[in-house]
Amino acid sequence: MQLTVVIPLLNEEESLQELHHWLSEVLEANGFSYEIIFIDDGSTDGSWKVIEALSRKHTAVKGIRFNQNYGKSQALHAGFEACKGDVVITMDADLQDNPEEIPELYSMITQKGYDLVSGWKKKRYDSVLAKNVPSKLFNAAARQTSGLSLHDFNCGLKAYKKEVVKSIDVYGEMHRYIPVLAKNAGFNAIGEKIVQHQARKYGTTKFGMERFINGFLDLLTISFLSKFGKRPMHLFGALGAIMFVIGLGFSIFLGVDKLFLNPDGRLITDRPQFYIALVAMLIGVQLFIAGFVGELILRSRKEESRYGIKETV
Repeated sequence: MQLTVVIPLLNEEESLQELHHWLSEVLEANGFSYEIIFIDDGSTDGSWKVIEALSRKHTAVKGIRFNQNYGKSQALHAGFEACKGDVVITMDADLQDNPEEIPELYSMITQKGYDLVSGWKKKRYDSVLAKNVPSKLFNAAARQTSGLSLHDFNCGLKAYKKEVVKSIDVYGEMHRYIPVLAKNAGFNAIGEKIVQHQARKYGTTKFGMERFINGFLDLLTISFLSKFGKRPMHLFGALGAIMFVIGLGFSIFLGVDKLFLNPDGRLITDRPQFYIALVAMLIGVQLFIAGFVGELILRSRKEESRYGIKETV
């Protein structure tokens, strides 16, 4: 199979028939062998009934239904696990992504050698304050922390080699940073294509202001994992050493001061520097232990990954 189109959705009953017609028209006109996977992320309207009807009528249509709303990342993860196409396209179900972009995205993967191509909605039809400004802030922060020069990390319209989607684990709110996850997994041929953005035709956006807070927290998580995920001792050990040296420095100062400079002065335990030294040294030791535990967990996971392999060629 050449192509899998993965479409996560939540309460998009009005748009599904039109989207499927538009998609199938484009894919069949270009002679693709394809499947379309709709992932219903706990819709409360008639979205699943529409998907069931489409699936009965069209063999290329498949559906996955969650028993409640788990989020776009989990929906994409389910679609990635089920996909069979050599190239995987993701897009939103709200008709704001244009299926006519798919042939060129497909050729960028198959002919130009990209592992992942991310859409760039250069001209957007969303609310300026609700989406455009926060999106620009997110993208600027993601570029600085990831080293990827993409303009629009969060565009739903993307194309992937199948190997990419089978290698990454999308969870939490990580769908915004799939290009970063792909880069961390060793897929460095990441490109970008300007895509047409459509105004929303039916319903309202399903994302609230809380997504911006979650997005920044996930960006911090990805930044940490990309830099220290495979060497936690480099972070915790360095911080632990700094804290321990600070505590040790205060301890030496207190000892020298009490023994030689001011033997008749206050007790060491009556001085605030004693507690600073004590707390700093304890925190330093705890950070060292955290680093060691992290290294042990990584080592044990590497050992476990060796089991169950019958043969390789």
